[in-house]
Amino acid sequence: MRIVVGVGGGIAAYKACSLVRKFTETGHHVRVIPTESALQFVGKATFEALSGNPVQTGVFADVPEVPHVRIGQEADLVVIAPATADLMARAASGRADDLLTATLLTARCPVLFAPAMHTEMWEHPATIANVATLRAHGSTVMEPASGRLTGADTGPGRLPEPEEIFALASLLLERSDALPRDLEGRRVVVSAGGTREPLDPVRFLGNRSSGKQGYAMARVAAQRGAQVTLIAGNTIGLEPPAAVEVVHVTTAEQMGTAVDKHSVGADAVIMAAAVADFRPANVAAAKIKKGAHEPNSIELTKNRDILAGLVQARRDGQLGGLAIVGFAAETGDEHGDVLTHARAKLARKGCDLLVVNAVGEGKAFEVDNNDGWLLGADGTEQSLDHGSKALLASRVLDALGPLLR
Repeated sequence: MRIVVGVGGGIAAYKACSLVRKFTETGHHVRVIPTESALQFVGKATFEALSGNPVQTGVFADVPEVPHVRIGQEADLVVIAPATADLMARAASGRADDLLTATLLTARCPVLFAPAMHTEMWEHPATIANVATLRAHGSTVMEPASGRLTGADTGPGRLPEPEEIFALASLLLERSDALPRDLEGRRVVVSAGGTREPLDPVRFLGNRSSGKQGYAMARVAAQRGAQVTLIAGNTIGLEPPAAVEVVHVTTAEQMGTAVDKHSVGADAVIMAAAVADFRPANVAAAKIKKGAHEPNSIELTKNRDILAGLVQARRDGQLGGLAIVGFAAETGDEHGDVLTHARAKLARKGCDLLVVNAVGEGKAFEVDNNDGWLLGADGTEQSLDHGSKALLASRVLDALGPLLR
């Protein structure tokens, strides 16, 4: 794919270097177009070395090739990172006073803006209006991260990390369209990762869930406008998604308590976590040693079913019109295939949607891609094609949106 990476003139311009490398390492042809002010932060030679292509800022270089028209026409995706307040203002008003803004006017592919600026600038009415204009024109404008800004300031306006920009950019390539803002004004709770049930101060019972699918659900929901609370179990190594509140838990009991608390007043709960069905009945106060007193067996007791509990609470009128999405990791056996077990689970649980993944070596757990089926309480069944976990998340949210409306 032909990717244009536009770089605005902000201190976060250095992060564009990592983004360019990610695109080139995954086989894309990358053309970097910085603004003149961006070159005050990162030199032209750096972008040329990373992309393998010449870097220009004005419309009068290489005139016979008409780059201010051709680059945008040929692009499969344009990513602007960082997108400064000034750059978004010029793009929103249709300016074409340098190579980057001219390219934006001629591009007919998906366009992704990753904003970076101080909080006051991000929250200014002019910037809010410009973001709305860009979205109305068909561009995807990311919600920025919150955190340390220039100097001692902190707050929303921080550039999302290159890994997150890359993930959303890759999703746009897979979808070939802008992300809808269909979840604005909605509160969505997402659970992610595996739970760990302690056996002693050292050991625990757990599972292979990495939390990547749940994090993808939270990330895409936030970028579609939702106010997202992510309840995260074991998700070692995963960076919190931008514009998402993260609540960390360890055990199934803690996850259940957090889900109960945050589902009140929410519009949807997406239970992507791999919650342990059982926990040790007794937790040793000291490490269990080898030798004469080592146990021959471990007695287990059932954890409560968080998903079924949500459905029951809704039936009892405690959660209003909450939409509930469950996840099922299944394998076939002598009693039926994956879908047979999944259909039975949907009937037992009573949720609105059930995402079904066939699991096994290299499938679903601890990998970056996923596939499966989406079963609806109304009897509909949709195949979820193999792709990134962000793509699967976006397809699930496509189906969730009408339930909320």
